[in-house]
Amino acid sequence: MPLSPRVPDLGALDLLLSVIELGSLGRAAQAHGISQPSASSRIRYLEQLVGVPVLERTTLGSRPTAAGALIAEWARDVVEAAARLDAGIDTLRAQRDSRLRVAASQTIAEYLFPKWLMALRARMPDTSIALVSGNSAEVGKAVLEGRAGIGFVESPSVPRDLESHVVARDRLLVVVGPGHRWARRSEISAQELADTALIYREGGSGTRISFEKAMIRGIPGWKPNVLLELSSTTAIKTAVAEGVAPAVLSSLAVASELADGSLISPAVTGLDLDRSLRAVWPKGQRPTGPARDLYTIARRPA
Repeated sequence: MPLSPRVPDLGALDLLLSVIELGSLGRAAQAHGISQPSASSRIRYLEQLVGVPVLERTTLGSRPTAAGALIAEWARDVVEAAARLDAGIDTLRAQRDSRLRVAASQTIAEYLFPKWLMALRARMPDTSIALVSGNSAEVGKAVLEGRAGIGFVESPSVPRDLESHVVARDRLLVVVGPGHRWARRSEISAQELADTALIYREGGSGTRISFEKAMIRGIPGWKPNVLLELSSTTAIKTAVAEGVAPAVLSSLAVASELADGSLISPAVTGLDLDRSLRAVWPKGQRPTGPARDLYTIARRPA
C-alpha cells in the first residue's frame, strides 16, 4: 500500500539520527556533506511532516524532544534497513559489472572491437569480456535471447524487437584482384556491376544485406548473380585476389590489402554504398554498466 505523505524521506531521518548522535546540527551537517542552513531546512521540513518538534536547540548544541527521541528510535531500524538495501544493490551492480557478453558481426568484431576493447579495459580493468562473432542476423538473435548484453551489426535494418543506434559509418567497396580487367579502371558503372557474377557472403550477413538493398535502390528489378558464397571475409579476399571473381566488402576489411596492392577497388558510379554500423539491444531497455560504457566508447569519432 502507498506510504502516508507524513512519512519523512530517509535522508531527513538519517540526518536526525546524526544530530542526536553528534549532539550538534552543525557537526551533523558536516558529516552529511551539506551546509548548516540546509540541515536546518531538512529538520524543519521533517517537523512539518510529523507535526511535532523533534529537536531542542540550546547553546550547547541540539538534543531530541521526547517525540524526537521516539521518532529516532523508530527511524533507526528504517535507516539500517535502507543501508542493507544499499549494500545489496551495490553487490548486484558489482556482479553485473564483473562480466560483459558482446555479440558483433564479423567486420565489426575484427576491425573495430579490438580498439573499443582496449578503451573499455582502461575504464573497467576487472570486467571479464566475452565476444561472440557472427553475421548480423545471428547477433540480433543472441541479443534477443539474452546471450549478449549488447550487440553490433552492419545490416541496414534490425528486428522489430530491437532498438538500434548508429555508432559508426562505413562504405562498401567493389574489390578485384590485380589481374582482373577492372583493376586497370578508375571506375565502373552500377549496371556493369549488376551484370557481373560476384562472390558473396552468406545469407544474413550485414555486408550482403546492405549491398543488395543498395543495388535494388539503384537498379530496380535487380537480382543477385552469385558465383560463389563464402561465410568468411578472409576467404572471400583470398578468392578475389586469386582472380576468381569480384566481391563487395567493407572498407574496414580491405584497407590493408588496398594499401599493399593485393586488391584493387574501382569506384562505382550511380550507386550509394555508404552504410551505418549500429549498436542493438532489446526494445524498451537501455544498456547498463559495462555495456553502457562500451556503447559510449563505440560512438566516439575514430
